[in-house]
Amino acid sequence: MLRTRQPGTSRPAIRNTRTALAAAAVAVPLVLTGCTDNTKAADSSTGAIEVVSSNTECKVSASSVPSGNLTFSVKNEGTEVTEFYLLAADGLRILGEVENIGPGLTRNLVVTAPAGTYTTACKPGMEGDGIRASLDVTQSGNQPSADADFQHLLDTATTQYGSYVKDQSEQLLTGTEQFAAAFAAGNAEQARSLYAATRQHWERIEPVAESFGDLDPQLDAREADLEPGQEWTGWHRAEKDLFPPAGYTAMAPAERSAIADRMVADTKDLVERTRTLEISADMLGNGAKELLDEVATGKVTGEEEIWSHTDLWDFQANVDGARIAFESLKPALLQKDSALAASLDEKFAALQAELATHAQGSGFTSYDKLAPEQVQKLASLVDALGEPLSRLTAAVVL
Repeated sequence: MLRTRQPGTSRPAIRNTRTALAAAAVAVPLVLTGCTDNTKAADSSTGAIEVVSSNTECKVSASSVPSGNLTFSVKNEGTEVTEFYLLAADGLRILGEVENIGPGLTRNLVVTAPAGTYTTACKPGMEGDGIRASLDVTQSGNQPSADADFQHLLDTATTQYGSYVKDQSEQLLTGTEQFAAAFAAGNAEQARSLYAATRQHWERIEPVAESFGDLDPQLDAREADLEPGQEWTGWHRAEKDLFPPAGYTAMAPAERSAIADRMVADTKDLVERTRTLEISADMLGNGAKELLDEVATGKVTGEEEIWSHTDLWDFQANVDGARIAFESLKPALLQKDSALAASLDEKFAALQAELATHAQGSGFTSYDKLAPEQVQKLASLVDALGEPLSRLTAAVVL
């Protein structure tokens, strides 16, 4: 469990376990996902949605399809291994994926999808956030029947969330490598421009990252968290150098290079560990609450990013992660407690709407510019969400 702290106190050095501003139009539940190897080109007469991935393009044969069973036939015509994803409208929650499609190969992804708005993405080289496009699934009149087996719904939730964690950790690595290169080279302007957006990938999966113990203090310890004699590395060490307080002595080039190299190495370690991570339903429910606790005990108090004041970026990312965990469990929760599901939908939407009022360009207002009453409103909405979210795990596990 996450150990929380009171505002104004430091958090423990070791803790236990582009922004989605338009966050989530209504989440779309997925009934079934699966994939099969197929080295033959798909026959269009079968109704398959043809996807051709290259190094620079992701061509999807349709932008609108009727609801029901969908088959994506994904052919790799590039020179790099690629992946294909079907995501919810927010572009974060992964509803199905097919990985490791080598050059010249075709693989299928089969999903059963109700009407709604989705996002498709090819990821050549298996890096970055992919080449994306919108996909509209219209009402066909033939409603797919949900699998009544409750354990199947939980298994689907953990599979989807595992894909999300993998995707976010890989995007974190790509962003960290770009940030580290700029930081080590002394390109402070570029490094500052990458800082908040890259950290969002960490903040979205923070409970998973923290569950590995050693990686959290190495990558995310703040100065106030340090134990006597502890080496200070990671994001907040770089933050202080990029957004220096009065009287600060800048790092020497060799120091910056050492910090940058360590950040990349630790993030690569994180990616490798997430590939073998076993996720359970209780981890999703508890992780969602832990992410909201992170907001309540660090972001909403302005303690997380004391030099950069990019706390609202982290705030949004924590909310993203909590919402993704909830939405993954939502089909199961609807069978057990539909009222709780409705309450969580309502309170996530209210918090997101308030966050959106502080949007500025592709990011957010500097946290030190918020008036006390604005901070209090955010805090109240976090508290209102926290109570029903604390009941999520018990509702789907017990």
